[in-house]
Amino acid sequence: MSPKIIVITGASSGIGAELARQLGADGHSLVLAARRGQELERVAADAVDRGSPRAIGVTADVTSRADVEILRDRAIDAFGGFDVWINNAGRGINRSVLDLTDADFDEMMDVNVRSALYGMQIAARHFVERGRGHIINVSSFLGRVPMALPRSAYNAAKAALNSLTANLRVELRAKHPDIHVTLVMPGMVATDFALNAVAAPPGTRAYTGPQVQSVEEVARIIRGVLDQPVAEIYTNPASAEMARRYFADVGAFEASAGNPWGSPPPNA
Repeated sequence: MSPKIIVITGASSGIGAELARQLGADGHSLVLAARRGQELERVAADAVDRGSPRAIGVTADVTSRADVEILRDRAIDAFGGFDVWINNAGRGINRSVLDLTDADFDEMMDVNVRSALYGMQIAARHFVERGRGHIINVSSFLGRVPMALPRSAYNAAKAALNSLTANLRVELRAKHPDIHVTLVMPGMVATDFALNAVAAPPGTRAYTGPQVQSVEEVARIIRGVLDQPVAEIYTNPASAEMARRYFADVGAFEASAGNPWGSPPPNA
């Protein structure tokens, strides 16, 4: 794969930080965004140590359109443009539908949907001018099969992101076939996502177990998408079969003895 200029949001930890490390080792130049400036600078430095020609950190709140525009401008000022934009910022919640507050709902939509919408709009316009590019939205399996009840508004936000991603992909395909739009849907990932969720109960820990993927594995899958763009991909092969069963008969899936609705919520 030829070296690219790649923007990553939510890059100070978790999947975003690991992506920066791996893409840096691949020789790509990086523009990394997050709200935590010190952590972001450490990730950028690590990416350069691993082989990135240059990695810059941009402290930004991507729920602000103005901040996302600044992120775009910093990328253009530093590199003359960018080839890939990865919308990775996100946050979970641990509250049932009946207990959601207005603030809860707004935060889930702002962090998980609005931030990606701004990124999609800004990146797509840049790519239309250049005639090519790749937008990657990191969503969640829970946006397709909302099986973790405490995630409630998070599930809804990721479902909205899934739909927006599909709309943009189809809209661009007709006139701009060299602009790719990919939806990535992780399942359970061994990060601090669950610990940082709104209303996370005391003692919450990162997930472990046979169905939990490492951030290294998820990042490798996203790296593969850069080389061979696809419309959408589940990072866990088992997720596709579960989604098929869910949509084949939603009622039967929910009523089945082995259904996972009451299990601890996945953290992606």
